[in-house]
Amino acid sequence: MLAYAPAGLFFLFFCLGVRRDRRRFGNAVHLGLAVVFGLLAAVGTLGRSHPLWGLVAGVALFVLPALGTVVLAGFLIANGVTMVRKEGRRPANLLSLLAGLGILGVIALLITAVVRQTAGLLVIAATTVGLVGYVAFLFLCFVGYAFLYGRLPVRRQADYVVVLGSGLIGGSKVPPLLASRLERGRTVYERLMARGSAPLLLTSGGQGPDEKLPESHAMADYLVERGFPADRIVREDRSRTTEENLRFSRALMEEANPDYRCVVVTNNYHAFRAALMARKAGVNGQVVGSPTAAYFWPSATIREFAAVFLAHKVVNLGVCLLLVLGGALIWWVR
Repeated sequence: MLAYAPAGLFFLFFCLGVRRDRRRFGNAVHLGLAVVFGLLAAVGTLGRSHPLWGLVAGVALFVLPALGTVVLAGFLIANGVTMVRKEGRRPANLLSLLAGLGILGVIALLITAVVRQTAGLLVIAATTVGLVGYVAFLFLCFVGYAFLYGRLPVRRQADYVVVLGSGLIGGSKVPPLLASRLERGRTVYERLMARGSAPLLLTSGGQGPDEKLPESHAMADYLVERGFPADRIVREDRSRTTEENLRFSRALMEEANPDYRCVVVTNNYHAFRAALMARKAGVNGQVVGSPTAAYFWPSATIREFAAVFLAHKVVNLGVCLLLVLGGALIWWVR
């Protein structure tokens, strides 16, 4: 059982972190490390008791991720083509396509290094694998914990349901992405009402340079036109970014009720990063997500992860720099 001690320790850290605050990226990393050490311990234990099955498990642990990487590259490229066709060629829409091509590029580099057996090329390939492996591990942690976070039950009592804005079509019309948030916000509001709460629904979003009115006003109009009571809506109409959405909404809620509790609504791909930002902004609330078109999810998730990765740039770029320096040192002494 000693082999499982590291996995158990990181799982304990994970449980304590979730109990302290669910909105921490450290929870995702601790869960990921618990899974990795748990799998390694399981394979090692199986190998000692049943060598043949241990060998099979060890090979599977190597082969399946390798095959999965190739399949993932193909999926991302196909999704990237779909994104370009449906959403245009903006840089944000090219992320899944570029990620898929990048994976194929790393695979090509590895194959070339193994075939040519050039020392310098092998060092470059090993360093690249280290960098990609580190980023891929964090990405899997992010996706896995975001999946879990999105399925946590909504708190039974809350004073506000905050719906974050996302831009308007033609300067005044609520687009499908934002409509999805509003409908989820309405559902959360109705569930809270059924449980005995009397929340207010806070629409959050200011007026952009190409918009005819603040997003929060268009969002409120959308809800009222569909039968939502106008007197239960509060509008935050100064914000331009998600950080401002949360900060200005917090100010409104604290002014009315210093002990407020809230539920924040955004799209599912954005929920975990919004939760991280809500924690940083001091918002006392859980974040929930609304459905998003399946083809939109991969690129959006990559964009969200990139933002979280750079939000911890001191640690992450420091690790990447150490990996590069390690490769350079090997090159120097070879």
